[in-house]
Amino acid sequence: MSRKGKVLVAMSGGIDSTVTALMLNDEGYEVVGITMKTWDYAASGGSKKETGCCNIDSFNDARQAAVEHGFAHYILDIRQEFGDFVIENFVDEYIAGRTPNPCVLCNTHIKWRALLKRADALGCDFIATGHYARIRQHNNDRFVISKAVDETKDQSYVLWGLQQDLLSRTLLPLGTYRKTEIRQMAHDYGYPELAKKSESYEICFVPDNDYRGFLKRRVEGLEEKVAGGNFVNKEGRILGQHKGYPFYTIGQRKGLDIALGKPVFVTRIDPNTNTVVLGDEADLEQDEMIVGKLNMIKYDSITPGMEATTRIRYKDSGTLSNIYPENGTMRVRFYQKAKGIAPGQSAVFYEEDDVIGGGIIQSGRVITP
Repeated sequence: MSRKGKVLVAMSGGIDSTVTALMLNDEGYEVVGITMKTWDYAASGGSKKETGCCNIDSFNDARQAAVEHGFAHYILDIRQEFGDFVIENFVDEYIAGRTPNPCVLCNTHIKWRALLKRADALGCDFIATGHYARIRQHNNDRFVISKAVDETKDQSYVLWGLQQDLLSRTLLPLGTYRKTEIRQMAHDYGYPELAKKSESYEICFVPDNDYRGFLKRRVEGLEEKVAGGNFVNKEGRILGQHKGYPFYTIGQRKGLDIALGKPVFVTRIDPNTNTVVLGDEADLEQDEMIVGKLNMIKYDSITPGMEATTRIRYKDSGTLSNIYPENGTMRVRFYQKAKGIAPGQSAVFYEEDDVIGGGIIQSGRVITP
């Protein structure tokens, strides 16, 4: 029996998860590696070679590291669980005129729950991943996610949905390291090829990065159903025709195929009328938003008006705001207008480096003076 306990490590075959497993092994944990197959790319009808975490090369890389360092490794097929929830939600959200964030849903509802279930079956005390974030127990006894030391790699934004029972058993060893240090560790462990391995930032089940093509292949007859809708301005005047509202996102400027003599942006999508509203960049700025499907992390209750830095997308640096709990939702009032609030995306609230909580954006609005 290990003096530190037994840990189930999610191993994708990439540098971060491999170094995570080897670090924990060296620290005295009894490590069990597990590689999750979430998606069969051939089923998507994509045109490019399978990439990312669900190909045979990645499975072999993960298994090889486990064998060479003397710990067990398993492959877990969760394609049905993943497809039924994450992919169906992804499609449904676009059809509803919203912009989903499948990585958040996958982490919250699929990967962590699948890991914890298998950890219990294997008698593991902890689960671990190669995410760049930190977890600690706050003085109120709640477990808190904090930003990684390397803020250029920080992934706390996509982990806001993890609940307390998951956080209490999760180890994130990379949160206190910089990516350059992890690359050096891979060299030191004898895996220089991992240090050079490219990282994918695409949605794993859309590796060709063409979500429009994925939707067309996934929903039979979608193009015919939504073709011929109108581009309109904020006053409702028709500006031209578009290719179907699901194929556009809030803030989009390129690929609109409409010439108006100036740059225009998608500012609103109405699925009921198959209408896409275009406007100036200033029309993307809003004072407030409503966030639902909340998961509170640092505190179990919030004092109305609490100051927080709110991020509305993964690469967003955040905007100072006041947050107000209201009937199971959170009203967010920005100090300065936020640009490109997209229903369906995640909003995450921070107190300095700590995640207060997060949720799914329902709507934004401009306050009339």
